[in-house]
Amino acid sequence: MKSGERTRGLPGRSNLVLDSYAMIGYLENETFSDKVQDLLFEARDGIVTLYFHMIHLGEVYYITLREQGQTLADLAYSRIKSLPLLLVDSINAELLRKAATLKALHPISYADSFAAALAMIKKCPLLTGDPEFSSLEKKGILRIEWLR
Repeated sequence: MKSGERTRGLPGRSNLVLDSYAMIGYLENETFSDKVQDLLFEARDGIVTLYFHMIHLGEVYYITLREQGQTLADLAYSRIKSLPLLLVDSINAELLRKAATLKALHPISYADSFAAALAMIKKCPLLTGDPEFSSLEKKGILRIEWLR
């Protein structure tokens, strides 16, 4: 990619939170994987910051382990760890309370509540294709950049 060249990522974004849907889709070369790849190039070049919580790394690992076995789960883990992501490896009181509140009040999984809470705390959109988040977007609780 040449300096200054516009990528096919999401223009005008400086931060995004990725959930396991986005990461699994990227690793499995889903139709939207080029969009994630472009964002990863932008993250490598310092144009965007991509947040990914370790809870979601664990989610990707267990889903891959269950569906594809130990070897591919370990490979997915290694690939994710090598990507230009800002891996969030702690749960402070603010993140915990916000995630737990979202889970209590909305029909989302506990892991998804952490992705939503992290995006709210970082004041940035969540990059996902998971329809479970649509109610949060409709209520104006969360901004979403949809992967289609």
